[in-house]
Amino acid sequence: MAVAGILNIPKLPLFSSLPLRKQSRPLSISIKASNSQTSTKEEENPSFSSSSSSSSTTTTATTFAPPPNFKPPEPKRFAIRPDKTWDIVGASLALFFRLGTGVFVSGYSASLVSEKEIPPGQYSLELGGSKVKETSKIGPRPEKPIEIYEFEGCPFCRKVREIVAVLDIDVLFYPCPKNGPNFRPKVAQMGGKQQFPYMVDPNTGVAMYESDDIIKYLVEKYGDGSVPFMLSLGLLTTLTAGFAMIGRMGRGNSYTPSKLPPKPLEIWSYEGSPFCKIVREVLVELELPHTQRSCARGSPKRQILYEKAGHFQVPYLEDPNTGVQMFESAEIVEYLRATYAQ
Repeated sequence: MAVAGILNIPKLPLFSSLPLRKQSRPLSISIKASNSQTSTKEEENPSFSSSSSSSSTTTTATTFAPPPNFKPPEPKRFAIRPDKTWDIVGASLALFFRLGTGVFVSGYSASLVSEKEIPPGQYSLELGGSKVKETSKIGPRPEKPIEIYEFEGCPFCRKVREIVAVLDIDVLFYPCPKNGPNFRPKVAQMGGKQQFPYMVDPNTGVAMYESDDIIKYLVEKYGDGSVPFMLSLGLLTTLTAGFAMIGRMGRGNSYTPSKLPPKPLEIWSYEGSPFCKIVREVLVELELPHTQRSCARGSPKRQILYEKAGHFQVPYLEDPNTGVQMFESAEIVEYLRATYAQ
């Protein structure tokens, strides 16, 4: 199903406060996803039009296919392709500035046990002949993925992505890079201004700006109500989230012309992984909606991916538009650019 153009709306003043509220969202043409399966939903709205015409238009369907002679690579655990070494090093700086926030699920604990204590077919990390038994404490699960409009080069957005990893919730991300033609204008149309992040919870009808308010809402609704220490320091949290981007300055910020697919991609990843980071940057630059299956350390979804793919490693991409399923961050980046960049 094709996705129509989005109405161009002038930028409004940034960073003014907007209280939490339930919104009655106008009809729109948008990409939707659920926990059980990915689908598209199209609703009519004569006010939506392309930037080049004031009349309602229909986008010609585009057929998406993998690049010629494409073959998914074999997964290689903890391996860095030589030409990506400095990318991974730069993305890893965030772990230092943010003290690992976004690496572990809430209530995470780990212990070394003998191999016999882990049943065959159960995912676990191996260390020196022993295995790591990991547990966590997760709260209520949202029936539908939370929808978040954001972009990589924004410290306020990073804070929200970190709590998503901590709470182990799945999110449908709508990337909003600078000069992006689709979802930045849509945020202004829905909420009244182009300010990020912007969250919509389709399970409750709540929509809001302001990263701290979003974090508080998510921990109260889908966690134990407590905000993690590194996300509760006010200005210091924002400053360290900004410092975390130093190694990847400018990446994941600006729009690269692309073809918008009819279905959101699915990416198994989490905020604390530098390998996931370089893939997320390209997803944002290409303005590709994607459902993130959060799987930080301690996530039960690690077992789900292990059973699904016969191996656990992130990032893992599933593209319902082409049927491609693949590991390896460097090759995922090349695939995304070859398939969706114009």
